[in-house]
Amino acid sequence: MATVSLQTEKLANYINGEWVEVNESTSVINPATGEEVVQVPLSEADSVEQAVAAAKKAQKEWALVPAPQRAEVLYQVGYIMKERKERLSQLLTMENGKVIEEARGEVQEGIDMAFYMAGEGRRLFGQTTPAELKDKFAMSQRCPVGVVGIITPWNFPIAIATWKSFPAIVAGNAVVWKPATETPIMAYELAKIFEEAGLPKGIINVVFGKGSTVGDAMVHHDDIRVISFTGSNDTGRNIAGECGKQLKKVSLEMGGKNAVIVMDDADIDLAVEGILWSAFGTSGQRCTACSRVIVHEKVKETLEERLLASMEKLTIGNGLDESNKVGPIINKAGLDKIKSYIEIGKNEGAKLLAGGYEITDGEQRAGNYFAPTLFTDATADMRIAQEEIFGPVVSLIPVKSFEEAIEVNNGVTYGLSSSIFTGDVNRVFIAQRDLDTGIVYVNAGTTGAEIHLPFGGTKGTGNGHRDSGVQALDVFTEWKAVYVDYSGKLQRAQIDVE
Repeated sequence: MATVSLQTEKLANYINGEWVEVNESTSVINPATGEEVVQVPLSEADSVEQAVAAAKKAQKEWALVPAPQRAEVLYQVGYIMKERKERLSQLLTMENGKVIEEARGEVQEGIDMAFYMAGEGRRLFGQTTPAELKDKFAMSQRCPVGVVGIITPWNFPIAIATWKSFPAIVAGNAVVWKPATETPIMAYELAKIFEEAGLPKGIINVVFGKGSTVGDAMVHHDDIRVISFTGSNDTGRNIAGECGKQLKKVSLEMGGKNAVIVMDDADIDLAVEGILWSAFGTSGQRCTACSRVIVHEKVKETLEERLLASMEKLTIGNGLDESNKVGPIINKAGLDKIKSYIEIGKNEGAKLLAGGYEITDGEQRAGNYFAPTLFTDATADMRIAQEEIFGPVVSLIPVKSFEEAIEVNNGVTYGLSSSIFTGDVNRVFIAQRDLDTGIVYVNAGTTGAEIHLPFGGTKGTGNGHRDSGVQALDVFTEWKAVYVDYSGKLQRAQIDVE
């Protein structure tokens, strides 16, 4: 089992290109072993004030740097991340718990985002358009917003940070970043990489701490003009309300209650593979994780049998062991939430076919492990079929028709990701039109988004903005319309039109 060392016992904030120590701290616990990995600072609001002041000053100069030159820094970041991929992956597994192959995939996502957004440094396109008056030129252009605040979760501690920080930086903004206290190591490592890549002081600032102190101070700071947040719905709604009062732009990416639809003409073995990966990869701790399987009643029994047989082969344990496919839950609070939903499902009348318990013996006894769980005969209105559990729990919901499957899929408050397994091309096109989610997969599971397409969802999943893809630039830029009149006389639009 490979291991790496962190070379420090306590992290520090990164403000204006300097490492700034904070007196108070708390332990970061490896969820696979229960051992302390490092101490993370618990900053107060004054650290946010320092970071914003540094960002505001640095951003004025950064905005004047040509975008292709700004992009060169991101290219360098990508190269350094690529060189350190294995080290970053192992550190990610140590603090987050996800199995090493998934950690490598997440780091690769960050590498891909670096090169993709660096390319946008030469493509921050505006538009030119014919003016309606003679001897007049009209165009639009993207402009940086200024200081951007990003608040990122523990389940993808480096990928989501790159989705947000890279487009913000290439667009000419400065960033104040609050990572999750459960997984601060990726922020520490990425800040060092930015430093080595030559990013000017003050353009990226990392402030560790609780949401109730650091996050709240960021949301209410007048000089932070954008908040980009990924996390829970309750917190996201509160942030949206506070930002609304300040007329501050806010981008929210929150929960999901994602479903795989398995029709009667589906490749069942392929569907089983997709469900296993979507439901139990990352121990179900993804906003895109599959927690519902909407299955046609004609193939329900076959799907159950094959799914159960495959679940029995899943290996559970420390993610640094290459043979393990399912890692731990992030913390005890996460375990308690999952256990509560198991009881809810039983009380609602769903049938528990597999799992449903915390693993407390053997090599797993020191960590936070929960057995992959399968309910069947659930109904669409049950809480286990409506509410986000964020664990390795999936519920089978039988339906009688394709139309009912679409209706059940859409009958939740979330709208992030959906999937359908079918061999009918007509159903494929109807599904991609009618499934009310921001992401739709055909003959694949509900996870696996690629960085060059927009990431986000409808309804309670977010507020309409998107991470990733060129659309991410919309969050971190403002549109400016420019008119150049070279007629030598006053011309009034809509009035002096001949």
